[in-house]
Amino acid sequence: MNTITNRLPKVFLSWMVLFGVLQAEAIPKLPNLIFIMVDDMGYHDLGCYGSKTILTPNLDRMAKEGIRFTDCYSGDAVCASARSTLMTGYHKGHTPVRGNSGGIPLFPEDVTVAEVLKKAGYATGGFGKWGLGNQGKDGAAERQGFDLFYGYYNQWHAHTYYTHLFRNSKKVELNGRYTHHAIFDETIKFIKDNKDKPFFLYCPWTPPHAAYQIPEHEPAWKTYKDKPWNSKDAKVAAAMDTMMDRQIGEITALLKKLGIYENTLMFFTSDNGAAKRFDGIHNSCGVMQGKKRSLNEGGIRVPMVVRWPGKIKPGAVSDHPWYFPDVMPTLAEIAGVSDKVPDDIDGISILPTLLGKGEQKQHEYMYWQYGVRAARSGKWKGIGKGGHMYLYDLSKDREEKNDLSAKYPEITAKFKRYIIEGYSEPRSQKDDGKYTGKGGDK
Repeated sequence: MNTITNRLPKVFLSWMVLFGVLQAEAIPKLPNLIFIMVDDMGYHDLGCYGSKTILTPNLDRMAKEGIRFTDCYSGDAVCASARSTLMTGYHKGHTPVRGNSGGIPLFPEDVTVAEVLKKAGYATGGFGKWGLGNQGKDGAAERQGFDLFYGYYNQWHAHTYYTHLFRNSKKVELNGRYTHHAIFDETIKFIKDNKDKPFFLYCPWTPPHAAYQIPEHEPAWKTYKDKPWNSKDAKVAAAMDTMMDRQIGEITALLKKLGIYENTLMFFTSDNGAAKRFDGIHNSCGVMQGKKRSLNEGGIRVPMVVRWPGKIKPGAVSDHPWYFPDVMPTLAEIAGVSDKVPDDIDGISILPTLLGKGEQKQHEYMYWQYGVRAARSGKWKGIGKGGHMYLYDLSKDREEKNDLSAKYPEITAKFKRYIIEGYSEPRSQKDDGKYTGKGGDK
């Protein structure tokens, strides 16, 4: 009798442990979320998007392992406002930061993707170029939901790769080290430090943005420095892209080594179109008109590759049209915190498209403004400029050569309405002080 009595606690504890294990397995583990956004990479600068001159084997493999989007767009044609649409879920006509001066900040009341994900228990880190508020100000990344930010706060500061950086607004001297190498090392450290908890890793990396600078000892530079191209900038830009591709491979290898690869959703894109087309060499914008600072396709259509092992069908290609404001509701739905997203955002979750399940809600229209205004609805795109609404059928005319406004007056009238209702007066675009330190020349 005593033997049975003494065994009861052990049996009870064994059942409790087993119950706890089963219960833990029944609760889905939140996936890690990695969003890598490089700077000024053109739509055709990846092998999986048709590049014949730039080597990107790791991103090409990522496309084969996940989904490649043909009709994904930035939220704008320049840096700061594109980042604002991504972080807040509002399109360019509604987003808080609509200028590119380098100092216009997010306000304390603005809600970012990082703040939403923190409500789900995510560790949050940003590494690269922020562009939405200077160090020590309300718009600084660490005051907008990021546990850690390392890099540049101001895009003018980011126009050189040989300067100091900041860690949560505290200056970090690099003593001549190439800034992107330091940023990548901190990126890797963040993954290692947070491997046992769900994390949101935001990488707004600066290459291949000018200045076109790369160390002589960088392995990728050796691949291109002797190419018979008549532009050194084209060589450096290609080396920057291949360097980052190698780093994508290193991140992937680390995720596998840490045992978290299968539970990590990873995005790769560019913040806008190519700054230089490099026609005749890279043909970075392909047949599309325009480049950075243009609302033609070459300025806003961007590469987008997404991988989520076991969730996204390998080798998928989607022509679903979507853009940066859709990132916030997508990640919030994945994290189970859609109720923490502001009710009036313009973004729509693309989770059904990623998973290939359920009905995907469509945008009535997507909206942009940069000098002129533009919208896309289904296969149609309208650009209003010079008092005229140009209308293009993108399913047949990515070059935007054939204006169909006279042939389809009813559709043209819709787009006139879209570009009027898409715009709202911005709040005060108060500048919180341009970066004026060393390395801040334009």
